[in-house]
Amino acid sequence: MSTTSLVLIAVSALLLFWAVGAYNRLVRLKNVIANAFGQIDVQLKRRYDLIPNLVEAAKKYLQHERETLEAVIAARNQARTASDAARSRPTGASEVMALAVAEQALSGSLARLFAVAEAYPELKADDTIRELSEELTSTENKVAFARQAYNDAVLDYNNAQGQFPPVLIARLFGFAPSAMLQATQSPAEREAVRIQM
Repeated sequence: MSTTSLVLIAVSALLLFWAVGAYNRLVRLKNVIANAFGQIDVQLKRRYDLIPNLVEAAKKYLQHERETLEAVIAARNQARTASDAARSRPTGASEVMALAVAEQALSGSLARLFAVAEAYPELKADDTIRELSEELTSTENKVAFARQAYNDAVLDYNNAQGQFPPVLIARLFGFAPSAMLQATQSPAEREAVRIQM
């Protein structure tokens, strides 16, 4: 064998090892995103399970606020459906964006429920409502931390699949960018919700 042949074989072997390494890294990062979404999913399930209990406990005090209670349940059901779709494809941009929109609607309807509840002193004094509200707040905090971990994983993945030369492997094997979960979309949504129970 000539020196040129040996150099070509060595370069080909290095390129092959690099391509396999780049592919494996992208797969690993995609799996990290799926795991991070799994952590969000656990907290969202807890949140979705708490909301009907909160609405049921509030019903006896808010009988004439039926629209508000129904809006909360409808938003919860839409968010749960979006969560199920995102669970099946945690790196799918459209599924993650649909989940973000549904979660924003749910947060808005919950904020309206708590705003209405402020007008009812007996509701604010109810132990069940207070405990459920505290659990929901705790769960919201856990969801926020899980979203942060998810977004960090998405950032690592998007950086890895968008850089040159790994972008060549990403395009060759269909590794598309993933979407981050955003808590807010507009300046109005960035305003803090004041809840006093």
